[in-house]
Amino acid sequence: MAFRKFAACVLAAGVLVTPALASDSRGHHHDCAAPAELVRLNEPLYRLAARAARNERVTILALGSSSTAGVGATSEDMSYPHRLELKLRTLFPKATINVLNRGVSGEDALEMLHRLDDELKQERPDLVLWQVGTNALLRANGVDAEAPLIRDGLQRIRATGADAVIIDPQYAPKVLIDADAKPMVRLLAKVAAEAGVPVFKRFAIMEYWHETRDISFSEFLSSDLFHMNDWSYGCIAENIASALALSMTAPAPNMADAPSTPATQSAAAQPAPAR
Repeated sequence: MAFRKFAACVLAAGVLVTPALASDSRGHHHDCAAPAELVRLNEPLYRLAARAARNERVTILALGSSSTAGVGATSEDMSYPHRLELKLRTLFPKATINVLNRGVSGEDALEMLHRLDDELKQERPDLVLWQVGTNALLRANGVDAEAPLIRDGLQRIRATGADAVIIDPQYAPKVLIDADAKPMVRLLAKVAAEAGVPVFKRFAIMEYWHETRDISFSEFLSSDLFHMNDWSYGCIAENIASALALSMTAPAPNMADAPSTPATQSAAAQPAPAR
């Protein structure tokens, strides 16, 4: 299968490199390399793997705030959800893959929860990519207050039978000045692990670009040194696509192969929605 061959190549290389994004309109010439251990998701995505393996329609809901909406990009087409859709369609040409951008600039976890049920009911996604945590830092909401909100959101998502991935905050000066930045990253990892949900380590990948590869903030952030830019949105899309492909190496031809949890039991009891 195409996704298995792609994942095998990634694992053999150990480092993900995407030369197609080596430069952009601002003159960046860096590739999107990141160690595979930072990109690889630590939990399988059973529903996504099953539907992709059968070349079925796949709906991915990108839930989040400004860095999901694409603030800092030169156009909506340069946002990470749009570019992720294009990449996934290239990787899985026989599957119909749609990535729905549901980013609303400025929202925190509580505000996203207010619209989550409607989004889940209307779009019936197979996977929700939930970018969360950054605005709680900016508003001094505190770390502990976010935990029950995120648990609630993950429970609602999983109860529909959909997979979920948490996307943690960006590594940027306006995030790093908050003493709760790294505690927030750790909290998201803890809450996600408790729910059996993987985290896409955006913070660690961007930290790797800056601290190990010596790429300046001005090269992967917009002029406000907070939001991402065309290059970094593209790189994040490439790395999420790689992460999803790697997650699909788990042998799960149908939902019956997924671990028995309240969410999967609930989903198994319901007929698959028509698409």
